[in-house]
Amino acid sequence: MKFLRVLVKGLLGLVVFLLLFLAVSLAPVDETPYQQMPYYAQTKQRLAQLPKPLAGRAPLRAGWAKVNITPGYTTPTGGYGNRLGKHWRIVSDSIYVRTIILDNGTTKAAVVGLDLLITPPPIVERLKQRLPEVGLRWENVYSGAIHSHNSTGGWIPGLVGRLIAGKYDERIVDQITNGILASIKQAQQNMAPVQIGYAQVDATDHIYNRIESSGPTGPLDGQFRMIKLQKASGQSALLCSFAGHATLFDMRNGDYLSRDYPGSLVDRLEKKSADFAVFLAGAVGSTGPQARGTTDFQEIRNYAGDLALRVERSVPQIKLQPDSMLAVETLPLSLREPHARVIGNWRVRPWLFYALYGDYPSDLKALRIGQTVLLGTPCDFSGELAAELQPAAQQKGLNLMVTSFDGGYIGYVTPDRYYDRTTYETRDMNWFGPYNGNYFKEMMVGLLNKIDTP
Repeated sequence: MKFLRVLVKGLLGLVVFLLLFLAVSLAPVDETPYQQMPYYAQTKQRLAQLPKPLAGRAPLRAGWAKVNITPGYTTPTGGYGNRLGKHWRIVSDSIYVRTIILDNGTTKAAVVGLDLLITPPPIVERLKQRLPEVGLRWENVYSGAIHSHNSTGGWIPGLVGRLIAGKYDERIVDQITNGILASIKQAQQNMAPVQIGYAQVDATDHIYNRIESSGPTGPLDGQFRMIKLQKASGQSALLCSFAGHATLFDMRNGDYLSRDYPGSLVDRLEKKSADFAVFLAGAVGSTGPQARGTTDFQEIRNYAGDLALRVERSVPQIKLQPDSMLAVETLPLSLREPHARVIGNWRVRPWLFYALYGDYPSDLKALRIGQTVLLGTPCDFSGELAAELQPAAQQKGLNLMVTSFDGGYIGYVTPDRYYDRTTYETRDMNWFGPYNGNYFKEMMVGLLNKIDTP
């Protein structure tokens, strides 16, 4: 009997502990409209206070460079949690940081493209400290990533970081940061006046909406977009973006370090269409690639090859002209408190989310190069939302490129109407609650209006 009493007390104590833990760890989803929340007012005030772009004093000058950041040792890959931190064994293709520096006499900006899953938050924090070494600040930098799920991981601490990118290794953060700074220095050393032009080609047939199995969905942004820069010497660079997820390597195939299809595409473009190319993942938040092939390598070759053919036909038709318009804006984002849902409409409380993932600042970015505006987001941004933003740019006579992974990472941002769908994108990876789709769209249109007013 004594044993039974002890067992009952122990079980009751465990139940009480679990109830207390749940009480302090979980909270219901807060569905207050975002316009009524303090974070909205804070970001809107910051948007209003952003300075207007300055008129250029000279035609655009540009320089570009790439630096190899392939580790000299194996690392985890970033992107697939079910790999459980497994290391790649074979370098299928080296990884780089690619940078374009732009200057019009009043404004200087750097476009930094990383052959990584995302722009890792710890690297952003390092850059904020070290960019003055190369004459820049974080506010001058527009960053993005190719979003390959077979590139190096190990760049973020914490339990969630370990699931996303494997065990944290500070050597990787140091190497990537140093590579970025080196690429900026090298690009600054070969700057010259450039003419610029823009083109886009339809590649909607290369993507599909990953959440369409859960119900009706809207159109995706399936345009492959590019800016061409050309020096008087004839040397040229392409800044490209597309919304196909770089997941042609199967999640079970973690043996290879690879840039997936963006790497194959850039290599092809640098042989036939330009001396230098940078690829930034577009609005990949709900888009999957339409794979064609029987092996991962064949799929990558076919996918990149077909995109390259379309680009090769388009590049000769790009009309180039000098331009002095250059502007860059950084809008620090305030967000609803974390809303990672676990049971029904219950979410973990902020203290637990931050303990598991970390508390990293995030921004929206805007970069205007001539008549083209790039809008950068700290997330997997929805291809449907990107398509919905296009009319706002078209009304102003501007070309719009929406990219993901500009620094920091807050999960997926998808249309608000899908918030209650039980898909990976809309539930598992929606980390900051309802209404972020419309919130982001409003702030991005605000940035578009701001950067359109020199």
